[in-house]
Amino acid sequence: MRATIWHNPKCGTSRKTLAILEETPGVEVTVIEYLKTPPSAEKLAQLYRDAGISPQQGLRIRGTDAEERGLPQADDAAVLAAMAADPILIERPLVETDKGVRLCRPQETVHQIL
Repeated sequence: MRATIWHNPKCGTSRKTLAILEETPGVEVTVIEYLKTPPSAEKLAQLYRDAGISPQQGLRIRGTDAEERGLPQADDAAVLAAMAADPILIERPLVETDKGVRLCRPQETVHQIL
């Protein structure tokens, strides 16, 4: 099984999720450091749609200026554009496999798609 993780190596939850993926037999992991290689607004829209959550639910509030920018109340297109332009606004980690997509907070959520 292939798994792609949008990862921030400075985030403990992201590191723990990556460890689960790496320790699971048969999982081939692709790591994308999304702060260096941000996903497009279109890719983010697809990930959130497949995860069954809204872009606002995937918005990182803590440690960002998202609230000051009014993003929690903004429409999907504005949130996705802001995330693509400023990837620190993306809550992490996002994991995609053939079985679906999850925002892995807590990290054990990743088991739902393995």
